[in-house]
Amino acid sequence: MTTNVAAYQAVASGAPLEKGTIERRDLRPDDIRIEIEFAGICHSDIHTVREEWGPIDFPLVPGHEIIGRVTEVGSEVTTFSVGERAGVGCLVDSCRECEWCLKGEENNCPKAVGTYRGKDRFTGEQTDGGYSTEIIVSEAFALYIPENLDPAATTPLLCAGITTYSPLRTWGVTEGSKVAVVGMGGLGHVAVKLAAAMGAEVTVISQTRSKEEDGRRFGATDWIARTEDPEALSQHKGEFDVIINTVSAHVDVQEFMATLRPHGAMVLLGLPTETLEVKAPLLVSGRKSLTGSNIGGIRETQEMLDFCGEHGVTAEIELINAEDLNDAYDRVVDSDVRYRFVIDAKTI
Repeated sequence: MTTNVAAYQAVASGAPLEKGTIERRDLRPDDIRIEIEFAGICHSDIHTVREEWGPIDFPLVPGHEIIGRVTEVGSEVTTFSVGERAGVGCLVDSCRECEWCLKGEENNCPKAVGTYRGKDRFTGEQTDGGYSTEIIVSEAFALYIPENLDPAATTPLLCAGITTYSPLRTWGVTEGSKVAVVGMGGLGHVAVKLAAAMGAEVTVISQTRSKEEDGRRFGATDWIARTEDPEALSQHKGEFDVIINTVSAHVDVQEFMATLRPHGAMVLLGLPTETLEVKAPLLVSGRKSLTGSNIGGIRETQEMLDFCGEHGVTAEIELINAEDLNDAYDRVVDSDVRYRFVIDAKTI
């Protein structure tokens, strides 16, 4: 038996999101029901509902950064109990059988099911996300939320946290590593905090110094303002082990690659629309890498949350009422937020 719950939906491309109701499925044996407390706004939500990444099926409820309390569990659930806090990130299912699922990399599963705009593997129906009062998810795709962390400020970690944690871990950032973070917005500020918590020396590369005070408070030890000194990068040749590029604007990759140490990597998290060019000698000399990264599997996402619990890492947020959601979308596009919006789900 399905349940009707309140939600904010995208009803047409370019139209404001509207309040309405959606159906949530009845619990399957391995499902848990979560009463949503907080739902984060990710820039990818905006790209999706405005069809900037291609056409979608309307109506659609966005949101893949979700934290709440478990209110009901299926008959075969063993890992969550009613009353526990749980989170849902970018995925709600996968085939669970392929090599990637068996490795704990459900994000690479060809049949991975997104939290919204995915296709339920049993019914084929489109999945709806977290801008609602409830969500039902398999316990295998739910995450424990450390109780010592503020749940509202933890919510963006379900996307921004794993998106930045995974490349930092994959490319071996540890005590004494030298990390550069390009851009300090919704992703970049989390990358700074995580890299600093791992013991790295963190340099932020930005256009201006408008966020420098914040950056140093988050753990950055150096700041490069490119408009102030367009030649500043040339003074850092061969310095960084890892560069985390969080911006989607076009950058001169070759200029950045020159700042890497041997075996260093420049990791792209943003999605520039223009073609990036790099001359082969910059890669061959020093065995450097130009690569990319996008979220992680459930096991790694839980590892990230546990790490954040141990080190007190959360996102910087502005908590909003649901009625302000459309204004928040416009402000994200205008880069007018420090640093992530989170919806108080009680106001939906």
